[in-house]
Amino acid sequence: MATEHTMGFEPADRLAQDRESVRKRFWIKFKRVVTKLPFAEDLLAAYYCAFDKQTPRHVQATLVGALAYFILPFDFIPDMLPILGFTDDAAVLATAIRLVASHITPEHREAARAALKRGAGEAEVL
Repeated sequence: MATEHTMGFEPADRLAQDRESVRKRFWIKFKRVVTKLPFAEDLLAAYYCAFDKQTPRHVQATLVGALAYFILPFDFIPDMLPILGFTDDAAVLATAIRLVASHITPEHREAARAALKRGAGEAEVL
């Protein structure tokens, strides 16, 4: 049960402990909803940073937690609602990116742009 201090993020925290599950489930959901995401490039840049071996562990943990929230089948605002559906996901991601922005490199952003041009195909680990 969520307390006033956890805000209901326990499922995302548990999911974030299994990085491979986050990686696989991310691509499944991303491919399904990419056309509805105005923040797709930022989301992919965060993904590439989170799984980059050069990224410090605390940054990886922050970003994997945000990615885990994105892939959860339930959240504060259901993703299927037009316009509002991804606002909570965007807010969580924006907060995580703001915390670790200096670690998201031009290479991560270029990988995100390239993946979007390819149609967001298979994951590339930097």
